Amino acid sequence: MADASAPFPHPVRRVVSLVPSLTEAVAETRRELLVGATDWCERPRDLDVTRVRGTKNPDLRAVIELAPDLVLANEEENREPDLAALREAGLRVWVTEVRTLPQAFEALDLMLTRGLGLDRPRWLDEAEAAWRRPPALAAEVTAVVPIWRRPWMVLGRDTFAGDLLRRLGVRNRYADHPDRYPRVPLEELNRPGSADLVVLPDEPYAFHREDGPEAFPGLPAALVSGRHLTWYGPSLVRAPQALGEALAAPVPAGG
Repeated sequence: MADASAPFPHPVRRVVSLVPSLTEAVAETRRELLVGATDWCERPRDLDVTRVRGTKNPDLRAVIELAPDLVLANEEENREPDLAALREAGLRVWVTEVRTLPQAFEALDLMLTRGLGLDRPRWLDEAEAAWRRPPALAAEVTAVVPIWRRPWMVLGRDTFAGDLLRRLGVRNRYADHPDRYPRVPLEELNRPGSADLVVLPDEPYAFHREDGPEAFPGLPAALVSGRHLTWYGPSLVRAPQALGEALAAPVPAGG
């Protein structure tokens, strides 16, 4: 967790977030701290801050001009050259690294309490409680989990989303792949007998009932919320229930 061990001045009064999950986490805890966020930071819906473009191509000049006390980032969602440029401009950058649910809880607690100097929020306790006994499927199923098409890409090893699915009774077919987000031909994804289910989140690619299930005619398709599957923040409170319901009621194969 880059920069997280360094001492931070308090109080922090101005924050720019380059990660949708972290934007939502700060907004739910102390909204007035946020002065900037990416165009992809869609939660809360009524957030009124300066937009600084995307996670992969932030407007660095706009971030610097906002003069934040702290910039929030993630080692996977943001590019290191961008973060290095912000540091060179004299800004403090707090970088989270999240590959599992326990890491998410720890990272959020550290960021909010140590990085921002806030009290631990109630929603974080509620999220941990919600995941102590998640509504797992009655029997484990093996799934392929596409995150993109044209080309087809799926969840591979060592991913936060994969860890959530595992806790809900879904084994990721590509959990042992050497790549974290491998490109896999559709023919391989549809190999008979290799999976019981296809899980289709609505982000980063916006899979939906008319775009995605038809590519897997032999598999039932669970259409899930990408926010509940991939975001770590207040969304984790409802994620077990939302994901569990979607996994338990997939679109039938060929339907």
